[in-house]
Amino acid sequence: MNSFGQKIKFSTFGESHGTALGCLLDGVPAGLKIDEKYIQSELDRRKPGKSEFETARKEADKVEILSGVFEGVSTGTPIAMVIYNTNQKSKDYSNIKDVFRPGHADFTYFHKYGIRDYRGGGRSSARETAARVAAGAIAKLMLLELGISIQSGICEVDGIKSQDFDFEYAKNSLIYALDAKVEDAQKEAILKAKNAHDSVGGVSRVVAKGVPVGLGQPLYYKLDGVLADAMMGINAVKAVEIGDGILSSSAKGSQNNDEIRSKGFLTNHSGGILGGISNGDDIIMNVYFKPTPSIFQEQHTVTTTNKEVDFSLKGRHDPCVAIRGTIVCESMMALVLADMLVLNMGSSLDGVLKYYNN
Repeated sequence: MNSFGQKIKFSTFGESHGTALGCLLDGVPAGLKIDEKYIQSELDRRKPGKSEFETARKEADKVEILSGVFEGVSTGTPIAMVIYNTNQKSKDYSNIKDVFRPGHADFTYFHKYGIRDYRGGGRSSARETAARVAAGAIAKLMLLELGISIQSGICEVDGIKSQDFDFEYAKNSLIYALDAKVEDAQKEAILKAKNAHDSVGGVSRVVAKGVPVGLGQPLYYKLDGVLADAMMGINAVKAVEIGDGILSSSAKGSQNNDEIRSKGFLTNHSGGILGGISNGDDIIMNVYFKPTPSIFQEQHTVTTTNKEVDFSLKGRHDPCVAIRGTIVCESMMALVLADMLVLNMGSSLDGVLKYYNN
């Protein structure tokens, strides 16, 4: 499947070394002001080649809107956007034409489809996430109209954990670090792995503020379930926590319950979601990325004919994919919340009457 969402749906297309990639966003209400500079600024946050902590591949990631916008405003029709690839080096992958890279989707794509685009992984490459960020930027513009904001940062690299979560600081950090006290250690871990032709994993912390009560469609389209689905669909993500996450399993009910007073909840162990529905508190998620599987050490594998071989990878790759991945997490959360907002409009008769009586 290449599509996501129910009311506000988006589909992406394109490959890592193809001509272009892009998205088709359907269901965006008419009348939304489309700020193209803002959309581009979001892509700039995710684009590669900005520092030594990222892949050396340099792409402008210039987005072009093809449809669905007239005089700076959404028309209610599908919004199509395209991003052209300009810096492919497909020859770097000629030595893996018939070889499966460990940790990648090469093996599973080949056995599922009987064919694979070996140039950087083709469709399975994280390059595709640029299209998600473009779609997510429009979702963010819609959320901002309702006072909802999303922020993220890196709270762990190679096991080095943040104790503070300063999202304003993260905006100006080369690795989007949330804690200035451990940022240098996290950077050092990334460069140490890079110099050893290896990679490290990381954790993104994503928070949505201003989310109203009531988003989520129980029982089978719960807000937390869809958010987890969205995050697990991002390349290299292996686990997701909402609120206290796995710590909840070792707590007592008296510790984990969020008690309520007239002004709201006293704590937020739930991460802003109860029974699959938003409760008005901040939605808090931790998203866990595995180490980038593209490393430059010799590895054991097999060929497409199941012959055992040893090989060394070439190319340009992120030593810590979580860094740019945190922007993708924001985008996917925005798309989920925008979809849920539109879904929620018809959840009660009052909502329907309010719209049509106006």
